[in-house]
Amino acid sequence: MRWIFRLIGLVIVVAGIVLGALFFLPGERIAKIAAEQISKATGRQVTMQGDTKISFYPILGVSTGAVEVANADWSDSGPMLRATSLKIGVEPKALFGGDIRITGLEAVSPEIRLERAANGRVNWELGVEGVAPSGLAEDGVTPATSKRLALTLDRALITGASVIYTDHARGETQEFRNMDFDLRWPDYEGTATFATVLRQAGDPVTIEGTLDRVGAFIEGAVSNVAATIRGPGGTVGFSGRAGVQPQLDGRLEIDLSSTRAFLAGLGLGAVDLPQGFGQSVKGSAQVTLTEAMRLSLREMVLALGGNSLSGAADIDLSGAVPRINAQLNAGALDLSRLAGADSNGGGGGGDSGWSSAPIDASGLSLVNGEVALVADSINLGDLKLGKTRTLMTLDAARAVFGLRELRAYDGLITGEFVVNNRAGLSVGGTLQASGINLETFLRDAMEIRRFSASASGDLTFLGAGPSVQAIMNSLSGKGAVRTGRGVISGFDLDRLMRSGDLTGGTTVFDAMSASFTIDKGNLYNRDLAMSLPLARASGEGRVGLGARDIDYLFTPVLLEGETRKGLAIPVRIRGPWANPKITPDLEKALDLNLKEERKKLEAEAEDKLNRAVEKKLDLAPQEGQSTEDALKQKLEDKAMRKLKKLFE
Repeated sequence: MRWIFRLIGLVIVVAGIVLGALFFLPGERIAKIAAEQISKATGRQVTMQGDTKISFYPILGVSTGAVEVANADWSDSGPMLRATSLKIGVEPKALFGGDIRITGLEAVSPEIRLERAANGRVNWELGVEGVAPSGLAEDGVTPATSKRLALTLDRALITGASVIYTDHARGETQEFRNMDFDLRWPDYEGTATFATVLRQAGDPVTIEGTLDRVGAFIEGAVSNVAATIRGPGGTVGFSGRAGVQPQLDGRLEIDLSSTRAFLAGLGLGAVDLPQGFGQSVKGSAQVTLTEAMRLSLREMVLALGGNSLSGAADIDLSGAVPRINAQLNAGALDLSRLAGADSNGGGGGGDSGWSSAPIDASGLSLVNGEVALVADSINLGDLKLGKTRTLMTLDAARAVFGLRELRAYDGLITGEFVVNNRAGLSVGGTLQASGINLETFLRDAMEIRRFSASASGDLTFLGAGPSVQAIMNSLSGKGAVRTGRGVISGFDLDRLMRSGDLTGGTTVFDAMSASFTIDKGNLYNRDLAMSLPLARASGEGRVGLGARDIDYLFTPVLLEGETRKGLAIPVRIRGPWANPKITPDLEKALDLNLKEERKKLEAEAEDKLNRAVEKKLDLAPQEGQSTEDALKQKLEDKAMRKLKKLFE
C-alpha cells in the first residue's frame, strides 16, 4: 500500500514539474514548438517572429508577431501566407498529442497567395507526402497522397486580409484587398459556416454560406456548399456541391437590379452594358464546372432588362480566350441600342439621321465559338425583323452570322452578315431576298413612303467606322432588285404626260428591274427599267445612304398609238428621304421630245448666220468649203500680201 501512495506521489510530482515547466517555458519556445507542429501537419515551413506570449487562462493560447507559412516548392512568389500578428487558442489536450482543436484564431492583415501552376498543380494542397516535381509520387507512377490535417476551428476572425490568386497557365492574377472573415468549424468532418466582407470599391459586399464535410473537402472530396453574395445592385446565390480542384455542380440564382454596381463592388470595374443586355439581370441556371475548367449551363433562363433568353451553353475556360457553344432562344429581341439606331438623329444632328455615338464592339474579342439563336422577332431600331434562325461563329473579334432563316417585311432573307473588330469596326455581307414588301421596308430603312411592291434581289456590301453614321457614309458594294406589279404614290404619270399635271395621284406599274453600285455611302443606278400599262419608264441617279437624300431622274415615255407618239416627261426626285420634292424636269423634257425640231432650228440659224457673214465680208466659199474655212482662207491671203510688201 505504501508503494501505491509513493507511486501516486511520484506522478503528482512529475505532473507538477511538467505543469510548472509550462508556466515558466519562454514564449519563444512555445512559438517554436507550435510552428514545428504546424509545419509537420501541413508539410510547409512555418516561422513566427517578434514578441511571442503564452496564456493559460481563460484559454490556452499563444500570440505572436509576424507569421509566415512557406509556399509550395515550385512557386517563387513568396510565402503562401504572411500576417502582421497572430493569436491562436487551443484546447489543453493538444499539448499531450492528438488532434489540434483551435478554440480561437485572430489574424491581422494576412496576405494569402493562391496559385495554380501551368501543369495544374495548386499550392493550397497541404501535407502532401512524397511529391515529385511532376506532381506524382516519388515512384513517378502512384498519385501523391495527402495527410489528414488533425485540426478543427471553433471560430476564426481575420481582418484586413488580402487574397492574391495567380493562374500561371493563363497568365492572369486577381487581387482582393481589405477583406474580413468570420469562420466557424467546430468539427473536422462536420460543417463550417463562413461570412466574408469585401471592400474592393468602397461599398461592402458580403459572402455568407456553409460548407459540409470540411475535412473531406480539404482532402479533395466534393462537398455540399451554399453561398450567397450580397452587394450594391443585388444578390447572387449558389446551392450545390463543390471541390477545391475547382469543381462545381448546382443551382445558380441571380437577382441584380444594377449589374454595373454589383461588379464594381466586387472590384471588377464599372462595366457599362447596353440596355436590354444585362444592365439588370434576373434568372437561374444549372451550373457545372469540371476540373478541366469546362463550364456548362443548363435550364438557363435570364431576364436581361428588356430581353429574355433561355437555353444551354458549354464554355471552355482553360484557354487564353474562353470558347463557347450555345443554343439560345429568345422571344421579341430588342437590339436597337446595340445597332446605335436613332430615328431622331441620335448624335448625328440635322437631317443625317444616323447616330454618331461610338459603337463599343470590344465584346467580340472576349470569347470565341458558336452560338445558335432562334428569335421570334428582332428590333434593330430602324429595321424590324421577324422570325430569325441564325448561327453566329465568333473567332478573334470577327463574328459571322449565317442567316438560316430571316423573315422580314413579308419576305425571306438568307446569306451571311459579318461584324469584324480586328482592326477597327467594319460590317459587311452577302444577302439574297425574296418577297420583300418595299412599302414597309423603304419606310423603315429610308423613310420613303411612295413606293409599294413585292421585291426580290441580292446585295453585297461593306462599311467601316466607329459609328452607324460613319459606316453608312463609307458603304461600298453592288446589287440588283426586281419587282412585280406595284404602285408609286404622289403623282400620276398618265395625267402628267397627257396634261402636264403633277398635283398628286398614283402610278401603277407592271414590273421593274434595276442594278446598282455603292461607293462612299452613295448608291448609283443607271439602268432602271419599268413597264406600265400605257408607257415604259427608265431611271438613273443617286441615293445618298449616308446623307439620307436622293437625286433621281425618272423618265416615262408614252407608248406608240397614244395621244402623242413617244412623248417623254422626265420627273426629278430630289431632297431628303423624309420629304423629297417631285417636279417635272422641263429642260430635259424639251431635250428629249423636241430633239429633231431643235436640230432643224439650229441648222436653219447657222445657215442664216453664214449667209450674213459671207455678205458682210464679201466671201465666196468654194464648193465643199464652209463659211468658216472661207473666212480663214481670206485672212491668210491678206496677211501674206502684207508680208510681201515688207520685203519689196
